[in-house]
Amino acid sequence: MPKINVYLPDELAEAVKAAGVPVSAICQRALEQAVRRVTAIRETVLGDLDDAALAARLPHFTARARTVLRLASERATAEAAPAVGTAHLLAGILAEGGNLALHVLRAIDVEPPRVTAALAAQSTVEAPTSAAPTAGALRFSTPAAAALELAVTEATALGHNYVGCEHLLLGLISEPDGAAGQVLRSLGAELRLTRRAVTAALAGYVHLQAQAPSLDSALAPLLERIERLEARLQ
Repeated sequence: MPKINVYLPDELAEAVKAAGVPVSAICQRALEQAVRRVTAIRETVLGDLDDAALAARLPHFTARARTVLRLASERATAEAAPAVGTAHLLAGILAEGGNLALHVLRAIDVEPPRVTAALAAQSTVEAPTSAAPTAGALRFSTPAAAALELAVTEATALGHNYVGCEHLLLGLISEPDGAAGQVLRSLGAELRLTRRAVTAALAGYVHLQAQAPSLDSALAPLLERIERLEARLQ
């Protein structure tokens, strides 16, 4: 059986040894899942997929993340690009306009207009995953497919059962060869810093959700008074 070396940080390696984790079995299952996911991503022909079909092909991606993929596909088509590259994915995040990834970028002092300007100056063209793509079949580039797989990995590592735009942002930053990662890292979007910002942003969102019922009950009397005043004025 072929052997593959897996490199771990010192602390994690010690924890794995202490816990007696069956590394080979776990790595095999994780790699099998990763291979299935990345194969599905690389075989996706974006021009043939509506939102329902895209959701069926990539079921864990949120509606906003799927919108980003469609916007990226449209941009690549408009540019007559050979594939949907990482720059198109990043441009899709910017164009979608309301996703958590944009808030995370602002939190780490990377303003979206700066990203847009840097992308405009980027001239890298990424090749499609297939050496001989079908005519008219728009697929992801090799770096883009890798970034999407890394986005799934980031979501899994954070304990999330979905892939959102914030995970896609992390995937783009961690992918080493794509134009988007080069742009983001040059602007200061370091992976660990961005990952911490994503965790903090999600924690804040969950906190607001938990506080929503108490906020509603506190505002209820005020809303009732406003309604009574409006009724009298009418």
